[in-house]
Amino acid sequence: MKKKDLFKTIIREFHNTKLPQYIPRTINIPAASGKIITLVGQRRSGKTYMLYQIIDNLLTSKISKENIVFINFEDERLEINKTELDMILQAYRELYPEKNMSDVIFFFDEIQNVDGWEKFIRRIYDTLSKNIFITGSNSKLLGQEIATALRGRTLQYEVLPLSFIEFLTFKDLHIALPQDVYDSKIKAQLINAMYEYIQWGGLPEIVFHQQDMKVKILQEYFDVMIYRDLIERYNVRDIFVLKYFIKRMAQSVTKPLSINKIFNELKSQGIKVGKNTLYEFLEYCENAFLIRKINKHEKSVVKTQLAEKKVYFIDNGILQAIKFFEREDYGILLENIIFRELYRVTKNIHFFKDQKECDFIINSIIPIQVCFAWDDQKTKKRETDGLLTCAKRLHASKGYVVTFDDEDSIIMDGCTINVVPAYKLLLGMVL
Repeated sequence: MKKKDLFKTIIREFHNTKLPQYIPRTINIPAASGKIITLVGQRRSGKTYMLYQIIDNLLTSKISKENIVFINFEDERLEINKTELDMILQAYRELYPEKNMSDVIFFFDEIQNVDGWEKFIRRIYDTLSKNIFITGSNSKLLGQEIATALRGRTLQYEVLPLSFIEFLTFKDLHIALPQDVYDSKIKAQLINAMYEYIQWGGLPEIVFHQQDMKVKILQEYFDVMIYRDLIERYNVRDIFVLKYFIKRMAQSVTKPLSINKIFNELKSQGIKVGKNTLYEFLEYCENAFLIRKINKHEKSVVKTQLAEKKVYFIDNGILQAIKFFEREDYGILLENIIFRELYRVTKNIHFFKDQKECDFIINSIIPIQVCFAWDDQKTKKRETDGLLTCAKRLHASKGYVVTFDDEDSIIMDGCTINVVPAYKLLLGMVL
């Protein structure tokens, strides 16, 4: 089939097929901003279904489906280069010659699969239609190309795995009022949901499967991410070192990551690799939305950049696919999920480390510790000592200790320490 005819087929298939069923997400994407809307995020985090949600809202507002062009560039029938992108426009014009192109709304899913796509998008925006939505699974590829070729024309949104509130919606569990968490039946359901959320994360498809299938699907997701978003995209040749590096990141989650230590481990095994390669792997993993790194809190920008980093994974399920965590390690999974929730709210996150440690500082003023249980004096002393030292450095009058299910409030050295269960933070009831 000729390329133009293939595009006609794909366009008409979309027009003649009902939208897949979806559960609405809470992220608010403007439908008519006059900007190119870019949705970026981890593979399988729900970007395509966000497009379906936007399209459904357009159809509800009486936009004709024939005014919508939806192309998924991961469609196996499509093997195209940038010179063939114009055939999409030709195909649509031939199908609907009566349509005004300025009224057409374009949705391009995973468009970064086509080299040179940005000039095509810019031409549509400058000469045809301001209504463009694109998605991608690589932050560097989309971010840098948009910054140079589409500057001033875009609004970018990161689609994260399900928030806990969205996860509960997917589980058909709704918390109508804050006081509902004190209902014994609802609280029991919340606790069960929290265990599942902490253990398996929030990638949408995973919610509906049994545990044995969750493991299999998550491992397949991770394998695809490794090969499509890292090895193929960056032409990585030393696959063993890449996989070893990712495994070591998973083992070091919640702790400062030492590239030097990993380098020496590989060297002791007789494996030749440069430190710069390991730093590149770290950047690749961040670009693919596998991980996010946070800086140590320092007084100067220079010290912050030079200081050690901590790494957290965007999704607990993917983290479990790399390194399975036993029940006694759920404190690590809890801290990772709390990071992800804080990251959803603010990108201003650091950690504190001096003689004592504090897991997070958000917006430069609020210290937060995470521990699974608040049930022994040793844990309480470790967490409060770190939090109070950090609070003193920040001149903060309050801080938080996030636990799985414990709750308390204490005042020490003039600082109010609020011990809160994780589900309250995840439900937006604190902070």
